Amino acid sequence: MPDGRERGGIGEGGRGEDGPGGRREDGEHGDVPVASAEEARAILRSARRVAIVGASNDPARPSHRVMEYLLGVGYDCVPVNPREETILGRIAYPDLASAEAAGGPFDVVDVFRRPEAAPDVARDAVETGARALWLQLGVISPEAARIASEGGLQVVMDRCMKIEHRAMHSAAD
Repeated sequence: MPDGRERGGIGEGGRGEDGPGGRREDGEHGDVPVASAEEARAILRSARRVAIVGASNDPARPSHRVMEYLLGVGYDCVPVNPREETILGRIAYPDLASAEAAGGPFDVVDVFRRPEAAPDVARDAVETGARALWLQLGVISPEAARIASEGGLQVVMDRCMKIEHRAMHSAAD
């Protein structure tokens, strides 16, 4: 699995909306319902509080750059990483449950973890009352999407919040 620095890895990537690298058309990930580009942007418009699962203090990591961007455009981002104490001046929590207990439920749980870790994050997102599970570029987990969808969450898969937010605002101009 790529480490996020290569095209098609976990992160903000440089791919276009339906570029190469295994990206399917909107809503097509087997029998798992996932958000289209417009549905993903609707999630962004209504969201305020975002958990960044797999956030990093390393400025070279996509999770760091995405969190920094989201903070800059007004989202309340909460880093979730058991190996960090603070990230970008925000208290980092070891898991989603402790982050939710400290500040309330999340509108979006944004996942910067390998696909095999995503089902556990999806279960935690359901248990903590999140509204949406967002699997970043390169994080493709039909199992996580199914868990979240069956738990009542909207699901975005293989998309970047930063890219979608920028696209949403450039389309509005």
